[in-house]
Amino acid sequence: MKYLILVPDGCADRPMQALNGKTPLDVADMKNINAIARISEVGSVKTIPDGMTPGSDAANLSVMGFDPAVYLTGRSPLEAVSMGIDMSDTDVAFRTNLVTLEGVGAYEDLIIKDHSAGDIPSEEGRVLIELIEERLGGGAVHFYPGVSYRHAMIADHGKTHYALTPPHDILTRRVGDYLPRGEGAEEIERLMRESYEILKDHPVNLRRVSKGQNPGNSIWIWGQGKKPMLPSFYEKYGVRGSVVAAVDLIKGIGLCAGLDAREIPGATGTLLTNFGAKASGAIDEFRSGKDFVYIHVEAPDECGHQGDLTGKIESMRLIDEKIFAPVLSYLKTCGEPYRVLLAPDHRTPTEIRTHSSEPVPYVFFDSENPLPPSDEKAFSEAAGEPGPYFDSGFALAAHFFGG
Repeated sequence: MKYLILVPDGCADRPMQALNGKTPLDVADMKNINAIARISEVGSVKTIPDGMTPGSDAANLSVMGFDPAVYLTGRSPLEAVSMGIDMSDTDVAFRTNLVTLEGVGAYEDLIIKDHSAGDIPSEEGRVLIELIEERLGGGAVHFYPGVSYRHAMIADHGKTHYALTPPHDILTRRVGDYLPRGEGAEEIERLMRESYEILKDHPVNLRRVSKGQNPGNSIWIWGQGKKPMLPSFYEKYGVRGSVVAAVDLIKGIGLCAGLDAREIPGATGTLLTNFGAKASGAIDEFRSGKDFVYIHVEAPDECGHQGDLTGKIESMRLIDEKIFAPVLSYLKTCGEPYRVLLAPDHRTPTEIRTHSSEPVPYVFFDSENPLPPSDEKAFSEAAGEPGPYFDSGFALAAHFFGG
């Protein structure tokens, strides 16, 4: 048996006036996905436990089959695992975004224009973070470059009690209302303030501004946590597998669970990612003998954060055409029965430009048990609501692997 989970990050949305009361999933050209949905189980699932922030860390742990209330120790340590950072038991990892701040005057009076510094390329992001390490790192604190705008800070004998705000939750808002809080948080604030003075006139950023691109003119520190410990995916579900993803968070979850994490050329985590390479990578993993592949595609989420409705709709067309269709074609001819689960990790409503906790739709196809065709079924929020409902992503995962 082969198992495929495809996660179009944040693709679920809310009905929009601009779409005459429909959602991006309702209008996206997904002929291959919706053809499978017609003969599949279509329902909805609550991926975010009550009282938990609807972050991609909790949501993807949930969809992959782990209770985030038990296993989530913070977002950044999962990313640090993927980045190859050797954390000790006393280390605390912090996600360190390169962000775009806009305005004049004191740091606290600036606004967060862009949580991703215009999806800054990894090569440029590395230059900026390496300078931050040179100027602000050393002693108990060090900075490590990651992918695009996503980087890490490791604090030896660090603390986790700070109140730190994800920058994608406060777009267009005043920085001073969301600075770090808690005992000792002034040190984190100092690093952020000083980074702005270091980065605002850096040649990389001046070139970006001259091209009409958002600069990475400040770091923003959040998502703290200690070294994670996940149970073995093989021991839990009896399958050996891989994750195919651009972002370190997803690769880190996979590595912590004993899965392989395939490197994908041209994977950026944006609408400009190499969709075809993700499909090829997934097929190669199946051909190598893997039972299970978890494909994560960040593009719909990034478009949602940017308020890019057209891009979000287009991202789903590309996922359908360039990832789902070729991988499904392989599964149909691989000589084994197979199961497919399509589910976003959470919603990223385009109008609010951040995550939300509502249930998301899912499609579950079992090649050994196709359901009678129904034109009422599709991969969409409304189609999922009348169907089966799971109160956690890990309950759906258990259903998928064992049901």
